[in-house]
Amino acid sequence: MKLTSNAFENGQALPAEFTCDGAGRSPQLQWSEPPAGTQSFALILEDPDAPKGTFRHWGVYDIPMSARQLNTGAAQSVTSGLKQAKNDFGDVGYGPPCPPAGEPPHHYHFRLTALDVPELAATPIMVGDIARIMGGHVLGTAELVATYGRK
Repeated sequence: MKLTSNAFENGQALPAEFTCDGAGRSPQLQWSEPPAGTQSFALILEDPDAPKGTFRHWGVYDIPMSARQLNTGAAQSVTSGLKQAKNDFGDVGYGPPCPPAGEPPHHYHFRLTALDVPELAATPIMVGDIARIMGGHVLGTAELVATYGRK
Protein backbone atom coordinates (compact mmCIF):
# COMPACT_ATOMS: atom_id res chain seq x y z
CA MET A 1 0.00 0.00 0.00
CA LYS A 2 1.34 3.42 -0.96
CA LEU A 3 0.06 6.84 0.15
CA THR A 4 0.46 9.81 -2.20
CA SER A 5 -0.96 13.29 -2.84
CA ASN A 6 -1.46 15.41 -5.93
CA ALA A 7 -0.54 18.45 -3.78
CA PHE A 8 3.02 17.47 -2.78
CA GLU A 9 5.64 14.76 -3.15
CA ASN A 10 7.00 12.69 -0.26
CA GLY A 11 9.65 14.68 1.59
CA GLN A 12 8.71 17.95 -0.11
CA ALA A 13 7.16 21.15 1.25
CA LEU A 14 3.47 21.26 2.03
CA PRO A 15 1.87 24.05 -0.04
CA ALA A 16 0.83 27.03 2.12
CA GLU A 17 -2.86 26.58 1.24
CA PHE A 18 -2.91 23.52 3.54
CA THR A 19 -1.36 25.42 6.49
CA CYS A 20 -2.31 28.22 8.87
CA ASP A 21 -0.75 30.64 6.37
CA GLY A 22 -3.33 29.70 3.73
CA ALA A 23 -6.86 28.35 3.66
CA GLY A 24 -5.97 25.59 6.14
CA ARG A 25 -7.77 22.91 4.13
CA SER A 26 -6.79 19.26 4.31
CA PRO A 27 -4.80 18.09 1.27
CA GLN A 28 -5.91 15.48 -1.23
CA LEU A 29 -4.59 12.01 -0.36
CA GLN A 30 -4.85 8.78 -2.30
CA TRP A 31 -3.65 5.24 -1.75
CA SER A 32 -3.08 2.03 -3.63
CA GLU A 33 -4.58 -1.38 -2.95
CA PRO A 34 -4.38 -2.35 0.73
CA PRO A 35 -3.28 -5.68 2.21
CA ALA A 36 -5.66 -8.63 1.92
CA GLY A 37 -8.25 -8.69 4.68
CA THR A 38 -8.49 -4.90 5.01
CA GLN A 39 -11.93 -3.81 6.22
CA SER A 40 -11.30 -0.13 7.02
CA PHE A 41 -8.60 2.55 7.32
CA ALA A 42 -7.47 5.13 9.85
CA LEU A 43 -5.39 8.22 9.08
CA ILE A 44 -3.26 10.19 11.53
CA LEU A 45 -1.27 13.36 10.84
CA GLU A 46 1.52 14.10 13.34
CA ASP A 47 4.36 16.61 13.75
CA PRO A 48 7.17 14.96 15.77
CA ASP A 49 9.21 18.19 15.58
CA ALA A 50 6.81 20.25 17.74
CA PRO A 51 8.55 22.07 20.63
CA LYS A 52 6.67 20.15 23.35
CA GLY A 53 6.75 16.73 21.65
CA THR A 54 4.64 15.08 18.97
CA PHE A 55 1.65 17.21 18.00
CA ARG A 56 -1.35 15.49 16.44
CA HIS A 57 -3.01 17.58 13.72
CA TRP A 58 -5.65 15.20 12.37
CA GLY A 59 -7.22 11.84 12.98
CA VAL A 60 -9.76 10.09 10.76
CA TYR A 61 -11.13 6.63 11.52
CA ASP A 62 -13.59 4.06 10.16
CA ILE A 63 -12.73 5.05 6.58
CA PRO A 64 -14.53 2.44 4.44
CA MET A 65 -12.44 -0.25 2.76
CA SER A 66 -13.82 0.85 -0.62
CA ALA A 67 -12.25 4.32 -0.26
CA ARG A 68 -9.00 5.04 -2.10
CA GLN A 69 -8.75 8.79 -1.54
CA LEU A 70 -9.72 11.80 0.52
CA ASN A 71 -10.44 14.88 -1.56
CA THR A 72 -8.94 18.31 -0.92
CA GLY A 73 -10.85 19.89 1.94
CA ALA A 74 -12.54 16.61 2.95
CA ALA A 75 -11.87 17.35 6.63
CA GLN A 76 -13.87 20.57 6.42
CA SER A 77 -16.69 19.22 4.24
CA VAL A 78 -19.90 18.43 6.09
CA THR A 79 -20.89 16.08 3.26
CA SER A 80 -17.69 13.98 3.38
CA GLY A 81 -19.06 11.86 6.23
CA LEU A 82 -15.60 11.52 7.79
CA LYS A 83 -15.37 10.39 11.39
CA GLN A 84 -12.74 12.66 12.92
CA ALA A 85 -11.21 12.88 16.38
CA LYS A 86 -10.19 15.98 18.33
CA ASN A 87 -6.69 17.21 17.41
CA ASP A 88 -4.13 18.71 19.80
CA PHE A 89 -5.46 22.20 19.02
CA GLY A 90 -8.61 21.00 20.81
CA ASP A 91 -10.77 20.96 17.66
CA VAL A 92 -12.41 18.09 15.81
CA GLY A 93 -10.92 17.65 12.34
CA TYR A 94 -7.85 18.92 10.51
CA GLY A 95 -5.64 21.38 12.38
CA PRO A 96 -3.43 23.00 9.74
CA PRO A 97 0.34 22.94 10.27
CA CYS A 98 1.53 26.14 11.90
CA PRO A 99 5.07 25.70 13.26
CA PRO A 100 6.67 28.53 15.25
CA ALA A 101 8.23 31.16 12.98
CA GLY A 102 12.00 30.95 12.65
CA GLU A 103 12.30 27.25 13.47
CA PRO A 104 13.68 24.80 10.92
CA PRO A 105 10.89 23.25 8.83
CA HIS A 106 8.85 20.65 10.69
CA HIS A 107 8.03 17.21 9.28
CA TYR A 108 4.38 16.28 8.94
CA HIS A 109 3.72 12.55 8.83
CA PHE A 110 0.48 11.45 7.16
CA ARG A 111 0.08 7.79 8.21
CA LEU A 112 -2.63 5.61 6.72
CA THR A 113 -3.31 2.31 8.49
CA ALA A 114 -5.19 -0.65 7.03
CA LEU A 115 -7.31 -2.43 9.66
CA ASP A 116 -8.93 -5.86 9.84
CA VAL A 117 -12.16 -4.49 11.37
CA PRO A 118 -14.89 -2.41 9.67
CA GLU A 119 -15.12 -0.03 12.66
CA LEU A 120 -13.08 0.69 15.75
CA ALA A 121 -14.43 -0.99 18.90
CA ALA A 122 -14.66 2.35 20.73
CA THR A 123 -15.11 5.94 19.61
CA PRO A 124 -11.83 7.85 19.85
CA ILE A 125 -12.14 11.28 21.44
CA MET A 126 -8.59 12.51 20.76
CA VAL A 127 -6.36 11.67 17.77
CA GLY A 128 -4.00 9.82 20.13
CA ASP A 129 -6.85 7.46 21.06
CA ILE A 130 -7.04 6.13 17.50
CA ALA A 131 -3.64 4.38 17.68
CA ARG A 132 -4.50 2.85 21.06
CA ILE A 133 -7.94 1.61 19.99
CA MET A 134 -6.79 0.12 16.67
CA GLY A 135 -4.23 -1.91 18.64
CA GLY A 136 -3.93 -5.45 17.28
CA HIS A 137 -6.01 -4.79 14.16
CA VAL A 138 -3.23 -3.32 11.98
CA LEU A 139 -2.60 -5.08 8.66
CA GLY A 140 -0.27 -2.48 7.16
CA THR A 141 0.66 1.18 7.05
CA ALA A 142 1.68 3.71 4.44
CA GLU A 143 3.30 7.05 5.16
CA LEU A 144 3.67 10.34 3.30
CA VAL A 145 5.84 13.09 4.80
CA ALA A 146 5.65 16.81 4.05
CA THR A 147 7.73 19.64 5.47
CA TYR A 148 6.68 23.15 6.40
CA GLY A 149 8.43 26.09 8.00
CA ARG A 150 7.55 29.73 8.64
CA LYS A 151 9.92 32.68 8.42
